[in-house]
Amino acid sequence: MSNLSKRWEANREPALTTRVKEAVRPPGPLKPRLDAAVHRIEVQIQKLEQTSNRMDERDKSIFNRVVDAYEKHDTTRAHIFANELAEIRKMESMILQARLALDQIVLRLKTVTELGDIAVTLAPVIGVLQSIKHSMGGISPEATNEFTAIGDLLSGIVLDAGVISGSTINFDTVNEDSQKIIVEAAAVAEQRMKTRFPEIPAIDEKTGEKVRP
Repeated sequence: MSNLSKRWEANREPALTTRVKEAVRPPGPLKPRLDAAVHRIEVQIQKLEQTSNRMDERDKSIFNRVVDAYEKHDTTRAHIFANELAEIRKMESMILQARLALDQIVLRLKTVTELGDIAVTLAPVIGVLQSIKHSMGGISPEATNEFTAIGDLLSGIVLDAGVISGSTINFDTVNEDSQKIIVEAAAVAEQRMKTRFPEIPAIDEKTGEKVRP
């Protein structure tokens, strides 16, 4: 009877609290988990690039409609298309910022070589992922769910690395580093948007003529 009891206990599923903890902090060596996080981020970069390419085509189509309406002195249609194009470019800018920030994150994660560096390197990354997740909320709900999962994975790695190495995190420095990545990505994205897309024609409402800069 005791043997049957032992086999029963051995085959029982882990407690709910254990399963939840392992979902957030999967057991196992840190390096494979870190590599898995990098792979998942790279997949998201590819998906953002695909979304960006589709929006580029949409951008070109709407821009041509703005120009066509301007040439026909159809101010009403010109404004409608110009406003639509402006919204598209806002999303394009957010996607570009996210891609640039994710590129920096991947670069950081791939340069981690020492256990003591993990917490210092990953902690700011988690903050950046949170920012990207919020910005992508209205564009790709699927992506926000994946960024949440990746953030949980990295949080688990940071916690485990801290326990093993005994290192502590300076959250003031973490926040500064996170903000630095976000600001740099935004600045580069803004510059690329200016050189990548033609300026939206501005229309004078009274004359229907293009406003010269």
